Amino acid sequence: MRCLVALVACLLASSCAEAQVKRFEVEVVKEYNHDTGAYTQGLFFYQDELYESTGLNGKSSLRKVDLSTGSVLESRNISKKYFAEGSCVLGDKLYVLTWQNQVVFVYDAASMEYQMSYSFAREGWGLTTDGKQLIASDGSARLTFYTPELQQLRSVMVTMNGRPVRYINELEWVDGRIWANVYTTDIILVINPSNGKVEATIDCSGLLPEKLRTRDTDVLNGIAVNSKGRIFLTGKNWPRLYEVKLVEAD
Repeated sequence: MRCLVALVACLLASSCAEAQVKRFEVEVVKEYNHDTGAYTQGLFFYQDELYESTGLNGKSSLRKVDLSTGSVLESRNISKKYFAEGSCVLGDKLYVLTWQNQVVFVYDAASMEYQMSYSFAREGWGLTTDGKQLIASDGSARLTFYTPELQQLRSVMVTMNGRPVRYINELEWVDGRIWANVYTTDIILVINPSNGKVEATIDCSGLLPEKLRTRDTDVLNGIAVNSKGRIFLTGKNWPRLYEVKLVEAD
């Protein structure tokens, strides 16, 4: 972990300009309420409605959320023996990973009704799609691409300045790139899906102010971009969900 923190710190520092990794910070555009009981694992928009998967055994769920109020409009609880993780929609199916249960749940995207499950022979962390393939993280430095039937196609190693970056977690497909938060940090990486190279970092430090934090507040985890390109971020058990814009770092 110390190596990871050092690498991220290096690339955020002005002394590492030669790494040719663009650096951004976030500026809050608007804030919304967020359920502090939601241990956010996946966050995405489908047909301009906000969806969220939450984790922890006994608290895992799939939800449709009212963006304006943070209220849960519809939900599907997941059996307490499962620890849900990342989620996304591909075609007419909604996929939800599990952490160490080696199973992926599939729901009808329109009704959120359970349809089937697939075996998944690795840990499940983050999940997104480019519209044709599923893209998953497993907590390592590797991103793996799958067919809609969960057949593995290929994988890439995520690297910054030639070095692997571990703890790749929540994912979002944005304008031909994969955005990924690095677990336990306030950093989001912008990754080239063809070669795994990090092209930019997004520093979200201080997004949730200290006055809103409690002992239950956990890490940044939740990236969603709607059809208009608006960016939304939140975290595990956070009381707020933020619409943000990117600002180039000095």
